[in-house]
Amino acid sequence: MSKELNLESLFIGSKGENGNLYKELLSNLIDDHIGWRKNYMPQDPAMIGSADKREESFKLTADKVKDVLDEASRRMRATAVPWHSAGRFWGHMNSETLLPAILGYNFSMLWNGNNCAYESSPATSAMEEDVGIDFSHMCGYGEIGWGHLTGGGTAANVEGIWYARNIKSIPLALKKVLPETVAGKSEWDLLNMPTDEVMDIVDAHPQSIDAIKAVSARSGKDIQKLGKWLVPKTKHYSWPKAADMVGVGLDQLVMVDVDSHYRLKMDKLEETIRELAAQQIPVMGVVGVVGSTEEGAVDPIHEIVALRKKLYKELGVYFYIHIDAAYGSYARTLFLDENYNFIPYEKLDEEFKKHGVFHSPVHIKREVYEAYKAFGEAESITVDPHKMGYIPYAAGGVVIKRRSMRELIGYFAAYVNEKGAPSLLGAYMLEGSKAGATAVAVWVAHRVLGLNVSGYGRLIGASIESARNFYDFLGTLTFEVNGKTIRVHQLVDPDFNMVDYVFQQDGATLEETNELNRQFWLATSSGRESLYTQGFITSHTDFARPDYGDSPFDEFVNKKLGYSREEWEKAGKVTVLRACCLTPYMNDKKAFEYFSEEIKKAMVKALTAIVK
Repeated sequence: MSKELNLESLFIGSKGENGNLYKELLSNLIDDHIGWRKNYMPQDPAMIGSADKREESFKLTADKVKDVLDEASRRMRATAVPWHSAGRFWGHMNSETLLPAILGYNFSMLWNGNNCAYESSPATSAMEEDVGIDFSHMCGYGEIGWGHLTGGGTAANVEGIWYARNIKSIPLALKKVLPETVAGKSEWDLLNMPTDEVMDIVDAHPQSIDAIKAVSARSGKDIQKLGKWLVPKTKHYSWPKAADMVGVGLDQLVMVDVDSHYRLKMDKLEETIRELAAQQIPVMGVVGVVGSTEEGAVDPIHEIVALRKKLYKELGVYFYIHIDAAYGSYARTLFLDENYNFIPYEKLDEEFKKHGVFHSPVHIKREVYEAYKAFGEAESITVDPHKMGYIPYAAGGVVIKRRSMRELIGYFAAYVNEKGAPSLLGAYMLEGSKAGATAVAVWVAHRVLGLNVSGYGRLIGASIESARNFYDFLGTLTFEVNGKTIRVHQLVDPDFNMVDYVFQQDGATLEETNELNRQFWLATSSGRESLYTQGFITSHTDFARPDYGDSPFDEFVNKKLGYSREEWEKAGKVTVLRACCLTPYMNDKKAFEYFSEEIKKAMVKALTAIVK
C-alpha cells in the first residue's frame, strides 16, 4: 500500500498543480450523473426543449446565474483565507483538503441524498453505515461498535453526554420496570453500575426497552441524581452548551485542572472524584481530550481508564468516559497496521520507516501512544473528519463502544425492525436532515487512503513532522526591530501538530507582551487587511486564569517569559499565537527552508509596523 500511495496526487496543490486532474475526474463524474438522468425511463419526454432554450428569458436568466456566480467568486477570491498555501498558512484548523473527498462531495451533491432516512438516500446512507464501522475500527471498538456522521464536533459532544445521561439513568429505570434484574442493589450501586453490565441487562430484555426508556432520564426525572460531569480546563466550548442542552445543567459541570503540558491533571481528577464520593455524589462521566483545540494536548486516557478501575474496586465508583478526539482521532491511524491491529510501541520506528511516514526521525511520546491505545476502553468518542481527516467542512462524527447503546437514545423500538433491514440513521442521532454528500466524501477518502499507518498514517505523519519543523524553526528566532530586541518563545513541546508561541520584547511587562501578540495577529491574520497579500497567517488565543487557572504560570509565564506571580495575577492571562500545522508539505526540509525565510520576512514586516 505505502509504495502505491503518493500523497502528492491526493491534493489539488498549493499552486493548483493537480487542477487539470481535478477537472478531468469531476467532468467524468458529471457525465456519469447526466447519463444516469437520461437513462432512467428513456421513453419519458424531456421537459426542457430546444425552443425553450432559445427564448430570450431563458438566455437572460442563464446570464443572471453566471453574473451572480461571478460575484460570489469575486467575493471569495477577495476575502477568503488562503489556507491552501503550502508553507505560509499556520493558523486556524483549515488546510488543503483531499482531492478524492472534494470530488466525492462535488459529485454526490447532484444526487442530493438526505441521510436522515434510508428511503431518500439508499446509496449514501449505506456509505454512512460503512463510515461508522470505519470509525469503530479506527477507534478500537471493532465490529461491535457503531458510529455516524454529524455536522461537527459540537453535535458529537452533545451526543456523548446524551448517551452518558441516558445510560447512567437506566439502572434507576430497571429498578422500576425489571426490579429482579437489579435486586439487592442500593441507589448508590445503581448509579455506579458499569456500562457493560447495564447494557447486558438491556440487551437481554429487548421487549421491555420502551418501558425502560420511558422512566429513564428522557422522562426528565432523576437527572440531578446522576452526578457530576468532569471536563479538563482545556475543554472545548461545546461542553457547557451540551450540559445545558441535555438538562444535566451547568451546576453539574466540574472543570478539572490541567498540568503545565495542558493535559488533564490526574491527581486533581482523583482528588475531585474522591471528594464527591465522600459526599455520596456520583460522577456521571469524565471527558478526556485528545488534541485540545488550543494546544493540541493529549490527555492520559489510559490513566483515566486505570483510575476508573481502581476506584470501582476500592469505592464502587464507576463513571462513563467520553473522549473528545474531534481534532486528534485520525492520528490513531499512525498506530494501526492494515488489519487494525495496534502496533507495539517498540516496533513503531520500524513501521514508520517501512511505510515512509517521516522523512526525519520523529519521536512519538510513550504517554501519547498509551493514550491512543486505550481508546477502546471509553464508551464514546468524538471524531471529526473535517479536521485531521482532511475532509471538506462540515463532517463531524461520533462512535460508540456497543451498537446496542444507540437504542437508548433512539426514538422507535428496535425489535420491530426486520432483521437485516437497513437502519434509519435519523432515529439514532441528534440531527435530522443532513447531506449524503458528506458521507460520500468521507467514504471515498477512507477507501483511497486506508485507516492505517501506510495510508492516513503517512498523511498525519507529514503534518506532525511539519509541526516539528515549525516548532524547531521558532526556537531559532530573535529579531532586532526599530532598536528593540524581540524574542520568540514556544509554549510546550507539542504532543501532536499544534504549535503555540509568543513574541516578547526585552523589558516588556506581561500586559505589553500580550498586546504585542494581539497586534501581531491583527496585522497578519484578522482580515483587517487583505489576507491574500499576507506573507504569513497565524491564529491566536488567550490562556486566561478563569479558564486555565495557574497552569500556564510555572513553566511558561514564569520560567520562560520571566514574569512574577504578581504580574501574572495583574494581567490575568497570556496571549499566545497558535498554529494548527495541518500542511502536508512542510515535512520536506528543502521546501521548509524556502518558506521559513519567507515567514521571517513577513514577521519582520509586521513587527516593524507594530514596535516603535
